[in-house]
Amino acid sequence: MRDHAVVKGFQRAALAERTGCNLETVRYYEKVGLLPEPPRTATGYRNYNSTHERRLRFVLRARELGFSLDEIRQLLRLVDEREQPCAEARAVASVHLDDVRAKIADLKRMERVLKDVVAQCADGTLPECPLIETLFAGRK
Repeated sequence: MRDHAVVKGFQRAALAERTGCNLETVRYYEKVGLLPEPPRTATGYRNYNSTHERRLRFVLRARELGFSLDEIRQLLRLVDEREQPCAEARAVASVHLDDVRAKIADLKRMERVLKDVVAQCADGTLPECPLIETLFAGRK
């Protein structure tokens, strides 16, 4: 009997396809320890299952939300080690939310500066470029 007929898992390419990421992403998350190495078939193929898929989806979604690898590790540790990790997960998310809000404030500042500089450039025919002059001026 052939291996893939006996084992109900799937290979790395199928895992990547099922989760909408690429092969290198799966390899990377295995390498950094966010995705456990799957068991192997008798012929040596990695044999992923729905648990791997669920975990990879978790990691991918957390990355979409901007969580760092270390924050994702913390969250996964809570999933793996505790039955009700909500309080600890909330603490991790709260710190991340503060970081996101700080980034938003930075982006809003950048938007204001760029909006002003673009307006100063008018139609782009000025002899000296306000954007370039602003960049040379740096922080005061």
